[in-house]
Amino acid sequence: MLTAVGVRAALPHRYPMLMVDRVLEIGDDHIRAVKAVTLNEPWYARLGPSPGDDDLAYPDFLLIESWTQTAGILATRLAGDAADGQVMLFGSMSGIDLHRPVFPGDTVEHHARLERAVNDTMIFAGESTVGGAPLLTIGQITMAFRPGDALAPPAPQGS
Repeated sequence: MLTAVGVRAALPHRYPMLMVDRVLEIGDDHIRAVKAVTLNEPWYARLGPSPGDDDLAYPDFLLIESWTQTAGILATRLAGDAADGQVMLFGSMSGIDLHRPVFPGDTVEHHARLERAVNDTMIFAGESTVGGAPLLTIGQITMAFRPGDALAPPAPQGS
């Protein structure tokens, strides 16, 4: 299990984009983590004093981001020292099915599993639930590590 301190150590994300609260279980090829959705998140600030129920649905792309961060914690663990100095990039996604909206007060449980790894590229699949009920299905997401210095912008040229 990883507490919030361990999650912060495993991911480069910070407020407001750190979207994993705790890892409940992590193994050689799988991970289970939680994200508690609260009304205090910045995406709800623009809603004003009387939002409708539909207005409070958690943004789908943030739900997917939270799931990919969960998979990213597993990827970093699997890569070990090879991840040092690397940047984790998520690429293609397929088979993404959203089964119902998420609302403040829901605790989302993400399940991600490694389907395949080739060199510095990994393929993950999984699902998310709320109270055991299906919320999100991820057919496949591809992730790769790339050298951080190769992704940095070139230094400005002197005149």
